[in-house]
Amino acid sequence: MSQIGCLAYDLDMLGTLIVLRHGQSTWNQLNLFTGWHDVPLSPLGIDEAKAAGVTLRQAGMLFGAVHTSLLVRAIDTTKLVLHEMGQDSLPVAKTWLLNERHYGALQGLDKKATTELHGAEQTMIWRRSFDIAPPPAPLDSPEHPINEPKYQELVRQGLDKNLLPATECLQDVLVRVLPYWNDVIRPQLQAGTNVLITAHGNSIRALAMHLEHISALDITEMNIPTGVPRRYEFTDTMDVKSVNFMGDAATIAAAADAVSRQATSVRSS
Repeated sequence: MSQIGCLAYDLDMLGTLIVLRHGQSTWNQLNLFTGWHDVPLSPLGIDEAKAAGVTLRQAGMLFGAVHTSLLVRAIDTTKLVLHEMGQDSLPVAKTWLLNERHYGALQGLDKKATTELHGAEQTMIWRRSFDIAPPPAPLDSPEHPINEPKYQELVRQGLDKNLLPATECLQDVLVRVLPYWNDVIRPQLQAGTNVLITAHGNSIRALAMHLEHISALDITEMNIPTGVPRRYEFTDTMDVKSVNFMGDAATIAAAADAVSRQATSVRSS
């Protein structure tokens, strides 16, 4: 048994992984393509984040490592969760590798209006296809990350600017998420550390594809509700032993249905 701070870790046991999609954002609420655009949580999203923290506290969870994206809706969700758990002082690792999928030239557009302009079939391909990205954001667009100070700073620190996407499909997200999983998160779990990842619908779907061996075809139907913790337990070979959403079953069902209805409304528009 080793001690890190006030938390104990049994190095003979694997840690538990909790994956959490941020609470509802203001652009989720408005049904806009969000992607890397930085928007805050809505009032409902704040409540969802707090409720997730309560659920985790009541389940007896304590984290030794926390990871989130560089987007404020995920960062604020993480802060609210840790506050409800009494773990405010826990360091949080922030990385662009866990960002939402970049929606390219679609960012900021109304999903229903986009459907009316391009058709339901094309819009759904852009939204849910594994390997087809939306049209790219132009280099001079404010939606291109090369024009945002936080990513400009990363470039100054050594990040290859060509890695910053003008658009992404889910396959692109998988390519950037997996190295962070393999190099950073997986070793922490293998060392017996409980880990929280607060991320986004598509970065979570990408990780789920890998962990749960979900096909490119089946992943299109996976809906990740906002603010609902998803718990993974692993075997000693790091295969998934069990996976489940945590919390009240009716609340989870309602949250998943809300995400599903959003996709359905695009199909039927």
